[in-house]
Amino acid sequence: MAAEPKRRSIEIDWFLPTNGDGHHLTSSGLPKVGLFQQGERAPTLDYLRQVVRAAEQAAFDGIMVPTASGFEDPWLIVALMVQEVRRLKFLLTLRPGVELPAYTAHKAATLQQLSDNRLLLHLVSGSSRFEQRALGDFLEHDERYARSAEFLDVFRATWAGREHHGRHYRTGSPVPIAREALLPPICFGGASDVAERIAASHAQSYLMWGEPPAMIRERILRLRELAAAHGRELRFGLRLHVFAAAESRHAWAHVGRLLEEIPRDAIERAQQQLAAYESVGQSRQISLTQGRAHGVRDLEVSPNLWAGVGLVRGGAGTALVGSYAEVAERIEEYHQLGVDTFILSGYPHLEEAIHLGEELLPLLRRDAAAASARQRRRD
Repeated sequence: MAAEPKRRSIEIDWFLPTNGDGHHLTSSGLPKVGLFQQGERAPTLDYLRQVVRAAEQAAFDGIMVPTASGFEDPWLIVALMVQEVRRLKFLLTLRPGVELPAYTAHKAATLQQLSDNRLLLHLVSGSSRFEQRALGDFLEHDERYARSAEFLDVFRATWAGREHHGRHYRTGSPVPIAREALLPPICFGGASDVAERIAASHAQSYLMWGEPPAMIRERILRLRELAAAHGRELRFGLRLHVFAAAESRHAWAHVGRLLEEIPRDAIERAQQQLAAYESVGQSRQISLTQGRAHGVRDLEVSPNLWAGVGLVRGGAGTALVGSYAEVAERIEEYHQLGVDTFILSGYPHLEEAIHLGEELLPLLRRDAAAASARQRRRD
């Protein structure tokens, strides 16, 4: 059995809304069912710069830059945004199905030089065959993940100056990578068995969407065992939305209003679309709302964990809702389970970066420092 790793420092990241932003749950909803209110707050360079600057000013550690249909290209966005701040790290999301690994290595090296080595890479293998085929990728689920594993092999081989001959990729004599560029840490997502095996053998960090603590604990224990079989350790990250206020009742009243403004037939159409995805992670998100009424507190799937976002949004569908103290307590609970990195978001991202930076982050830093002090005393 894998040994229980010691508690590690907590990292709090923010999210860059490169498909648009706004005050509503449908500000990042599903366009095919008419829910995505694109244009409420468009992802202009000026707006994205404001979000990035606000995240740095609020003392977030990093910011996730996503990729999917309807999102702006993450490479171009990061190349521009790294010049706006000096400390913030950038977690760039990429899909092996639309990238060549050797060329990706050289792009990553360039961004490392532009950013003073503040780049991390998050590999996603695709959640829907329909979206993948729209991008020119016709591989099915398991084969996409097999390609992702080889993608990482080629990426690292190129960085080290080695050739690679495999099933999906073949490279000639690599061009040397700039020596001052550090190999970016690799984050990996996916809830299927094959995704977990690849994360355990190839990644530094395994990212999950928010689920009740018991489900997260089970996944962490399983991934630790898989990683230990390869002589490795993993870090763990959790992606969550946050709705927090000074008093819990105000936060719940807010999400109640957000839920009431969405037509019921739109929720039904969104759920039908999401159910067509092959993604195991998406299925787990959908399962949190199955059999539940759609009243605001009916969707509280564990204390302060609300699944209402997932009624209309693909991907991360859960939010922490409550007072600042309650949200901080829930995050600390996940941290005690082994989650090191939290990627948070809010509606809208500009104002909420400032708001949560003032009210929530100091509580998280304080609680993390107190827990670390307790562990040092035990040790």
